[in-house]
Amino acid sequence: MISHETGDGWPSGLPVGSGWVETDATRDVVFPYDGSVVGAAPLGTAELARRAVAEALAVAPAMAALPSHARRAALMGAHDALAARREEFERLLVLETGKPLVDCRVEVARTLVTLATAAEEVARLHGETVPLDLLPAGEGLVGFWTRRPIGVVVGITGFNYPLLLAAHKIAPALAAGCPIIVKPAPATPLATLWLVHLLRAAAALPPAGVQLVTGDVEVGRALVEDPRIGAVSFTGSAAAGHAIARAAAPTKVLLELGSNAALVVAADADVAAAADAVVRGGYYASGQACISVQRVLVEEPVHDAFVSLLAERMKDVVVGDPRSPGTRVAPLIDPAATERVLAWVRGSGGTLVSGGTLDGRAIAPTVLTGVPDGADAWDEEIFGPVVCVRPVPDLDAAFAAVNASRYGLHASVFTRSLATAFAAIDRIEAGGVVVNEVPGFRADNMPYGGVKDSGAGREGPRFAIEELTVTRMAVIRP
Repeated sequence: MISHETGDGWPSGLPVGSGWVETDATRDVVFPYDGSVVGAAPLGTAELARRAVAEALAVAPAMAALPSHARRAALMGAHDALAARREEFERLLVLETGKPLVDCRVEVARTLVTLATAAEEVARLHGETVPLDLLPAGEGLVGFWTRRPIGVVVGITGFNYPLLLAAHKIAPALAAGCPIIVKPAPATPLATLWLVHLLRAAAALPPAGVQLVTGDVEVGRALVEDPRIGAVSFTGSAAAGHAIARAAAPTKVLLELGSNAALVVAADADVAAAADAVVRGGYYASGQACISVQRVLVEEPVHDAFVSLLAERMKDVVVGDPRSPGTRVAPLIDPAATERVLAWVRGSGGTLVSGGTLDGRAIAPTVLTGVPDGADAWDEEIFGPVVCVRPVPDLDAAFAAVNASRYGLHASVFTRSLATAFAAIDRIEAGGVVVNEVPGFRADNMPYGGVKDSGAGREGPRFAIEELTVTRMAVIRP
């Protein structure tokens, strides 16, 4: 199936049902840095997707009946197997995503935390008693509720963090007792395939409890439009998420969508720390992260000093081969993404402070000032190494500009004032508000999700498990 990092024992084909099914077609996985072929991944079909749904439905009662120790053992078994081969996973992620090695190391570390945290949450999956005698009719009744699996889960992931995003779908589903079918992004299926293999090899759960089908839009439709699915969990663009929500209705849909994360620099902020944060938070993963810094709103008294510091720091952002530990920006996932980002920069109406050109196949880290409302580079999610800086007269204007976006995933504010920090937390319309750190900060055990066009529902094992279970009320008259 592929040629390189994975060592022995990775079956060929796709993990559907209790075994691995050979496919008639394959798709090349390409290293974005130089266009070389990493390997050939099996290519699924709509028919295979429908088979996976049938297999998941058949195994759902057995998955729901799995004891807690078995669910925990499956997750910890995968955790330990991944930990033993973490460097191989890191190298594979670099090759299939083109992300710098430093970011792939973080991705594997966070995946391990996600698996372990989900395993711990198995022990916390419980209910409560309910006092039913608040009305006289309830006197003598005993009431309690428990949480039960929602059913078959379909998890659809993006290309930018394929292993981590898959873990945030798979681990909570298994912890909740739900079978899951994963559909990875077509460009980056390999690390997810390997993770599914490790889970199935742990032998603590029925193999059909975790399946994976690759493929195009027709494969996705076959998965999400089946009315027998319990929930669909999607990470990707807002446009795709909206289409999935419409196609899946009335099935429950959890959406982790895009954003154009804002960072506010107050006049009393440590301006040097804020500039460093924009460099750290704007260009990691080559800007291909939904909570990377895209919009920077700086109070006018410190705007010029901030832009000067930021321009000075840009020379330290290393562009190059993602396999090098020192690289921070590398080529985007494919040439089409690169051309789109460059077109948005050219059409932004702003002034270039740095970047805006190609450095080999990569876009040089870019800073723009004066980008107006209405420009894609300001209004939409650019998903590339581009940061836009704008002066604002005061914090009221800054918070209003943050909230003017149709997105609301994460935002941050740099300030020395507790009053400003709490005002930001209170007034900014986002799923998370971060003070004196990048908006891209995410601990994998915290609730993560957005408002408005940034999605619905929350991830993080505890919160995703709640989304993937339903309460069942028991009322007993002894």
